[in-house]
Amino acid sequence: MIPTRLPSRARVPPLGWALLAAAATACASGRPSAGQEIGPASGSLVIVGGAMEDTTIVRTFLELAGGGDAPIVVIPTAGEGDDYDHFYPGLGQFRAMGAKNLIVLHTRDRSVADTEAFARPLREARGVWLSGGRQWRLADSYLGTLTEAELRGVLERGGVIGGSSAGATIQGSYLVRGDTRTNTVMMGDHQEGFGFLRNTAIDQHLLRRNRHFDLVEVIEAHPELLGIGIDENTAIVVRGDEFEVIGEGYVAIYDHGAMLDGGGRFYFLAPGDRFDLGRREAFRPSRTVEPLGRVERRTWPRR
Repeated sequence: MIPTRLPSRARVPPLGWALLAAAATACASGRPSAGQEIGPASGSLVIVGGAMEDTTIVRTFLELAGGGDAPIVVIPTAGEGDDYDHFYPGLGQFRAMGAKNLIVLHTRDRSVADTEAFARPLREARGVWLSGGRQWRLADSYLGTLTEAELRGVLERGGVIGGSSAGATIQGSYLVRGDTRTNTVMMGDHQEGFGFLRNTAIDQHLLRRNRHFDLVEVIEAHPELLGIGIDENTAIVVRGDEFEVIGEGYVAIYDHGAMLDGGGRFYFLAPGDRFDLGRREAFRPSRTVEPLGRVERRTWPRR
């Protein structure tokens, strides 16, 4: 997927690895890249497993948006509060990294979210951030509204959508932990996400909260989905049908058509690893490029 000899990571920003991989895939395979089937056709996603104390993640998001002067919309609707304004504490980490043009957008009223006046800031945004809390609140407020359509418009213009915790899970197509009663139910009363990553189910706080077996249940029930579990202080940066892992922790992949050679139903990616969402293949940078070890293409047996 990449040239025989890799440049030093110190000289290649996170996005650069995804671009290197995309270009090299076509050369190495001798076949053209397939159309975007999972990720966005344009723009990018930064999907974070929670906590987000690693400044590399915020820096990457702002770089993809166009820098500190880029218009950024922050949506804190997943949180418990009824009202949010420009004093929202969640803006602090972006201001600390140089963001100067921040707007808070929030409503719990779907009729408001479906108006031109409410959604207007998204038409100028180069980046949108979905904060943490409970993902079903985002679904209740914005699914099927003009606001959701304008979020897609940000991507179509080449912008970036990021989110942490609940703001990560809502970006998948299947909404795990979407039950209004408790976040321990994986398949609850809300099951539809925004689908910026199609045919996926995204979980968060993976290792910190010992959740690494939880997506197995979802993929057994919905074997067509790709499960992606992301630990705290860790993110995937998605361009088209590829992502790279950045941050400090690990990402787990749950693919019903792949197992570890010892029978495990998921496997881990480390920072710097890349994943082809269309082919469902993982790659680890080295002097030569080989698929991730121990992963075999075989369907999960019934239990």
